[in-house]
Order: sequence, then structure tokens, then C-alpha cells
Amino acid sequence: MRYGFARRFVAGETLNEALPAILPFAQSGQPIILNHLGENVASTDEARQARDSYVQMLLSMHDAGINGNIAVKLTQLGLDFDPQLSLSLAGEIAAEAARLQNTIEIDMEGSAYTDATLRIFNAVQREHGNVGIAIQAYLFRSQADLERLAPLKPKVRLVKGAYREPASVAFQKKSDVDANYRKLLDQMLGTMLPVSDNGPRIAIATHDPALVDYAFAKIMQLHLTAHQYEFQMLLGIRRDLQERVLSEGHPFRIYVPFGEAWVPYFMRRLSERPANLSFVLRSLFAENNRAKS
Repeated sequence: MRYGFARRFVAGETLNEALPAILPFAQSGQPIILNHLGENVASTDEARQARDSYVQMLLSMHDAGINGNIAVKLTQLGLDFDPQLSLSLAGEIAAEAARLQNTIEIDMEGSAYTDATLRIFNAVQREHGNVGIAIQAYLFRSQADLERLAPLKPKVRLVKGAYREPASVAFQKKSDVDANYRKLLDQMLGTMLPVSDNGPRIAIATHDPALVDYAFAKIMQLHLTAHQYEFQMLLGIRRDLQERVLSEGHPFRIYVPFGEAWVPYFMRRLSERPANLSFVLRSLFAENNRAKS
């Protein structure tokens, strides 16, 4: 990897670089989600290459005995120009995961893709039954989306959301996003707790200590078992908080990105939503302060 700063957040530029980086997690029993960076491909060939990469990720983790699944972005499978192709390729990936007794999780991208993403998720989950989906707390629509998803009994990863969205579709204030995150988490805990054949159906994906504390309190109040939920956080972000989640005995999965597209990934995220930069800087500052205390 050519740039030192990114090593903290990205496991490598190739799968061969990423696998050794995640082996320590596997050896400690720490489950991971592996994500091949890249979005918005422009050709059928690129979409099929992305499909091949996802399948190879599943095979490589299986062969290495790594406890983990993969995150899939549908714009990497041609969603922009051929939704039917994206559906077909996502189904092929889910089928391979099922053959390996594994799962996939579909990432949620910008709000322009939400409806199409949910349609494809719905179809693939109904056929294969091993697909999770991310829901973004900053979107107004997410409560209704969770209600519509409930009959499918999927795994849902609740995130705040990282894209810049207009005030017509999304909360703009952090306090409002946080309040909606708590509301949606309560909704999930009330309707999605039974464990599926593929494990817990609730993934609490946040690096916000206040929201982690809120989740801790709800878990204790409801007497949840470690098979009913998990926390998820990004590689390199709030490692102090990750250690706290683990030290208190909660199930935890780390989201591990890799790929040559890490430079445009970071730059696009920072230009789309400058709050992402302050988020990273606050995370580093909080870790440094904790290390000194």
C-alpha cells in the first residue's frame, strides 16, 4: 500500500494484500465483513469483473478459514445502466455464498438508489435467504422501509448514513439523525429479534459512544443474548470504542475495506459530506485522548 495514512482504514489494494491483514482477526475469532471498494461502474464487463471479485472474496475467506462475509455495492454490479444485470449478478453472488454456507450484506448507497436497492434485495433475499441490507438513519423513509422489510426476516445493519442528502429526504442535524437512529433501533428490537438460520438479524453499526451506550442499555433492559445482535464498526475507526464493546462481552464484527479505489473513495466521501472528515478527525482525537488518560 503506497500511502501510510490509509493503512489504518484500508486493508490493502488487492485481495492478496487484504487477506494477511485480516488473518489476525480470524485467529482471534473476530468476524469481519470484507468490502471491495468501488462504485458506479460504466460497463457490463466491469460489472461482471466486480461479480468475479466478490465470488473470489468468498472463496478465499472460506479456504483460509476466515469467519466473515462480504458487503456488496449494487452500483458496482451495473445498477446505474442495467438494473436487471445488477439483480442477476447479485443473485449469483448470493448463490455462491449459500453454497459456501455464508451470507452477503448489501450496502445502501445514495438515496437515488434506495428504491432500486430494496427491490433487488427483496428479490435476492426471497430466492436465497442469506442476504442482509443496510438501512440509513438519516433518511426520513427508513421507518417505513423497516416495516416493509420485516416479513422477509432479513439481517439489517443500521447505520447513520455517509452521503450528502438534501433536506427534502434526510435529516440535516446530527441530533435529529441520532434521535432517529434510537427510534429505528427500538423499532428493530421490537420486531426483528428472533435469530435466523444465518445468525443475528440486528447489526448496530455506529461509532458514536452515546448511541453505543444507548444500545448497551436496551440490550440489558431486554435481556438479549449474544446470538440476537451484533455491533459493527469500520476498520481503524474508534478502536478504543471497539475494544470497549469487546471487553464488555458484546458480539462485534469489523467492516474491512480494500481495493485500488481507496483514493477516490476517500476523496469522494469527503467532498460529498465534509462531516465525514470531522468524523474521522474526532475519532482520532478521541482515541489519542483515551490513550493518554
